[in-house]
Amino acid sequence: MSYIDTSTRSIDLDGTAFAYRDLGPRGGVPLVLLNHWGAVLDNFDPRIVDGLSRRHRVIAIDYRGIGASGGTAPVTIDAMARDAIALVHALDFEKVDLLGFSLGGFVAQDIVLKAPGLVRRLILTGTGPAGGTGIDKVGAVSWPLIVKGLLTRRDPKTYLFFTSTDNGRQAAKDFLKRLAERKTGRDKGPTPRAFLRQLKAIQAWGRQAPQDLGGIRIPVLIANGDNDIMVPTANSHDMARRIPGSQLVIYRDAGHGGIFQYHGEFVPKALAFLND
Repeated sequence: MSYIDTSTRSIDLDGTAFAYRDLGPRGGVPLVLLNHWGAVLDNFDPRIVDGLSRRHRVIAIDYRGIGASGGTAPVTIDAMARDAIALVHALDFEKVDLLGFSLGGFVAQDIVLKAPGLVRRLILTGTGPAGGTGIDKVGAVSWPLIVKGLLTRRDPKTYLFFTSTDNGRQAAKDFLKRLAERKTGRDKGPTPRAFLRQLKAIQAWGRQAPQDLGGIRIPVLIANGDNDIMVPTANSHDMARRIPGSQLVIYRDAGHGGIFQYHGEFVPKALAFLND
């Protein structure tokens, strides 16, 4: 079954319903997907999810207070990580792989440091470490481009996730078209309150003291575009230097959404990494 046809499920954690979608073959270590600021289940790129789910069980989740999940969106990465750990346990998984994009990459790092025995392999994309360069300025960078999106009647991700080159603009159109492929059973969009609360968590992560990434002793793949304006690409290089044995992939003429622009290259790379 493709991601756009996968039904949305819900699991109760201490009285709060968490929405998720579950697809791919059973058996082996499942891959949990953690998405970006304001993202709901329909913001996961179906080409990436379908490509990964051909070989792996894939679980895409909504954070607390986002999309079809209940509760109030946390204002710390710590709380999001604790929710994700509880969700993994509630689904009866003893070990998982993680793929975190942007905000999801912050959460994924925190999960690995909080529960190192829970995660087998880690993929960090379009993201950065606690206290990383420019992360506390995500709002200042994003708001003008969000307004530009409104004024030009384009999805702000056109400007936030992709470069302004011909390649970048075409990649943006293709990506947004893919996100619109699901016609029924779509997730709810984020509320303005949840969007702002997640931004507080991002800004706090950017001001937080650096974590000991040298303590991450599992295989790690890091990927980004060479011109990420939301979580500056320098952060990807920084994480690669600090995480022992990590692999780094930088896509040319690509921004924050480099893995979406280069999904045809990213999926085989991620599968090879997960199956190594």
